[in-house]
Amino acid sequence: MSKRNRSPWAWIPSLYFAEGLPYVVVMTVAVIMYKRLDISNTDIALYTSWLYLPWVIKPFWSPFVDIIKSKRWWIISMQLLIGAALAGVAFTIPTTNFFQASLAFLWLLAFSSATHDIAADGFYMHALDENKQAFFIGIRSTFYRIAMLTGQGLLIILAGYFEKTKLLGESETNIPLAWSFTFIIITICFLIIALYHKFALPKPHNDEDRGMNKVSDILNDFRETFSSFFAKKDIWKILGLLMVYRLGESQLVKMASPFLLDNRELGGLALSTSEVGIIYGTIGVISLTVGGILGGYLASRNGLKHWMWWMVLAINLPNLVYVYLSQSLPGSFFLISASVAVEQFGYGFGFTAYMLYQIYVSEGKHKTAHFAFCTGFMALGMMLPGMISGWIQEMIGYQNFFIWVIICTIPSFIMVKLIDIDSNFGIKTK
Repeated sequence: MSKRNRSPWAWIPSLYFAEGLPYVVVMTVAVIMYKRLDISNTDIALYTSWLYLPWVIKPFWSPFVDIIKSKRWWIISMQLLIGAALAGVAFTIPTTNFFQASLAFLWLLAFSSATHDIAADGFYMHALDENKQAFFIGIRSTFYRIAMLTGQGLLIILAGYFEKTKLLGESETNIPLAWSFTFIIITICFLIIALYHKFALPKPHNDEDRGMNKVSDILNDFRETFSSFFAKKDIWKILGLLMVYRLGESQLVKMASPFLLDNRELGGLALSTSEVGIIYGTIGVISLTVGGILGGYLASRNGLKHWMWWMVLAINLPNLVYVYLSQSLPGSFFLISASVAVEQFGYGFGFTAYMLYQIYVSEGKHKTAHFAFCTGFMALGMMLPGMISGWIQEMIGYQNFFIWVIICTIPSFIMVKLIDIDSNFGIKTK
């Protein structure tokens, strides 16, 4: 099979795994790491939420990715830079000023990852037709989420194992060194992924290398791209949905792991680092995979509009399991795992609609840049509530915090009621 016609199965799973892995490192692995290194919930939520900023402002440089070089070139280049940033985190964790130094490399990781997202999402839309985009949206979302669960699961289990192991002749466990070793392993794995994509990514006809244009031409293209996005019909409804679809989850995701790790006198479940990794990395992966693939399959059969309400219900209502867990504080590892599995299945199924909607509103001449605008507003909707989630939790406790999360899901239902979607979008055509 030629490189131009290579099967999407050869590159979509690995590409979106590579897109998700640095994101979960920045947003979730860093949260657990800083929790184990005795940083407060307030500081964890505030500073790791600031790391959303590159995804928020990426629309401002997305036109340059769209018009300079090829998206394939950007993908491979950013994967190499991501590997370098991961190595930087690994070597700064054991230092005296680890918090400031590791945050600096996490910022580099975040900017590289956000740029990689622009190129990967644009590459996806250029390499596949509309129906294949709908069919593979579940596959891509699933492998993106598998990357996140690899971070929350396998990598956390690994860090937990290192925490309990004597490293480099240490007489007792060394938590900073354990996390440094974990990041070294992530670095090696990511560089292997980058090498694979050098040979595995196809070369679509509409993704050719382009030379540097005049600065005036680039600025004119940027103005056209920017203005055409905000000139879309019902743009305020589009932005409203992008901002609030994940309003509840934006706060839940920051406090879920600290809740599982905190002692029971603090309202947590007192699980170990490895136990948290096992929950997210085993049954969580299976539940998410089933939910994501099912969502993509059904959307390709009946269209996005048909499943939109079911999917917004699926991504929000399972958050109730955390209300139950915080109220009852069960000691059963099986029950805790099953509760997280319900939430992960709902997320996998419900997130399908969110991604398809972004593709739907991005169609047109500048779809790569416009999709970046969409994901930028999605990131803003995650960043702002996430920044204050730790403060809210410490003010009202875990029990009331998870009730607050459920209240925050209401705006997403309101916006889904207001938006318009073509009933044929995503349905396979004969």
